[in-house]
Amino acid sequence: MYYPRLSEVKRMSSQGNLAPIYREISADLETPVSAYLKVARAPYSFLLESVEGGEHLARYSFIGTEPEDVIETGPGWKDGEVDPLRLVESILSKYEVVNSGYLPRFMGGAVGYLSYEVARYFEDIPHGNKDVLDVPESVFMLTKTFLVFDHVRHMIQVVSHVKLDGVIEDEYVKAIERIDGIIERLNSPLDPSGIPAESGFRSGDKISNMTPEYHQSMVEDSQKYVVDGDVIQVVVSQRFSRPSSAHPFHIYRSLRAINPSPYMYYLNLNGFQIVGASPEMLVQVEDGVVSTHPIAGTRPRADNPEEDRRLEQELRSDEKERAEHLMLLDLGRNDIGRVSEPGTVQAVEIMGIERYSHVMHLVSHVEGKLKSEYSNYDALRACFPAGTVSGAPKIRAMEIIAELEEDSRGPYAGAVGYFDFVGNMDTAITIRTLVFKDGVAHFQAGGGIVYDSVPETEFYETIHKAGALLRAIEDAENKLGAH
Repeated sequence: MYYPRLSEVKRMSSQGNLAPIYREISADLETPVSAYLKVARAPYSFLLESVEGGEHLARYSFIGTEPEDVIETGPGWKDGEVDPLRLVESILSKYEVVNSGYLPRFMGGAVGYLSYEVARYFEDIPHGNKDVLDVPESVFMLTKTFLVFDHVRHMIQVVSHVKLDGVIEDEYVKAIERIDGIIERLNSPLDPSGIPAESGFRSGDKISNMTPEYHQSMVEDSQKYVVDGDVIQVVVSQRFSRPSSAHPFHIYRSLRAINPSPYMYYLNLNGFQIVGASPEMLVQVEDGVVSTHPIAGTRPRADNPEEDRRLEQELRSDEKERAEHLMLLDLGRNDIGRVSEPGTVQAVEIMGIERYSHVMHLVSHVEGKLKSEYSNYDALRACFPAGTVSGAPKIRAMEIIAELEEDSRGPYAGAVGYFDFVGNMDTAITIRTLVFKDGVAHFQAGGGIVYDSVPETEFYETIHKAGALLRAIEDAENKLGAH
């Protein structure tokens, strides 16, 4: 059975030009991983999952494949050097989706990422640092046929959209055919050869894009800017590159087990993959409420519960960590306040503790009511990039980052997530994330530098933050014997 039925879709035709329909099947013998392996086809596909607070599986996972269109921006890429949000908005604004009330919050739209350097289209900041990764500044997949994995009901909704400005009967049949094609893949046995065990490349040692001495000099130079009053904090980072013989999807499988996170994603993007488990929301818009969850303040996890609790108390009582967090909480309030109704911005949680596999963090939650004259795109521009990966004041911090970091950041410290057809948006900060290209996993980690930061401590904090990704790569190689 397909919902809504044809007769109901016909009745809805005066309300818009696109209507999602779906068929529901049992998911008790599937996982999002097995479903993705059965359904996904090259060159573009995605898997989005979530573990709330790092501990509780969120209700929905989303899988998409064979997008109707793809946006690729940046120098030398298909859509050129433009604000990618304008392109996404111009495409999605053509569609007026009729919400039948049957589906969860994501009803299709644009899924992808923004690189850190996209900020130059929103603010006047320097750019031109060396581009080592050679990937687009943004990629977004226009998704009209996708799977919704409901973990509470153990059901899968296979969704496709009916165009209401054509012959509705014909368009309804086409949507059914797309749905049935996906279900046929789901009902087929999992082909072990579908995703090769190995990437086709040799494994190698981890290398950084800078020496420890250069990282120390970045920290010290940042501190000079703080002492001179240019900034309160600046976040500098280093990139690690690790050749791996493991296929990136198997690295994702290891990462989701090692480091379950609120935002977990695997994006297959025609020649490279983005694999991530981010703990931190950048900005979300849902039903007119705009939210952000700043994370600042870190301790490593301990091997036993007693020591873990001691580290938690140490983090909670660390005046330096608390001061930095409150500064970034204020920055989050200001960002949200730029697009919210006056008097609606509030911190609904201040400095809670969230635990992940290798680290624990101080986390706050800020929300406001989006002004009617602003869109979800405006909300993202107001918050991009996050202060927790740039600094404060944000623009001056970004100028210093451009001066001190020799390489462009690429996807790191940008955003990954979706914009849907009805104005909702959910994006994570692209941290705890690797870009896998040509047999090499590239991943980056940084730390916020203030006047009394200790360079050696800051260096090892980046190592801790990269730990889950390194372990995931090693785990994928060990499981598959891929050396």
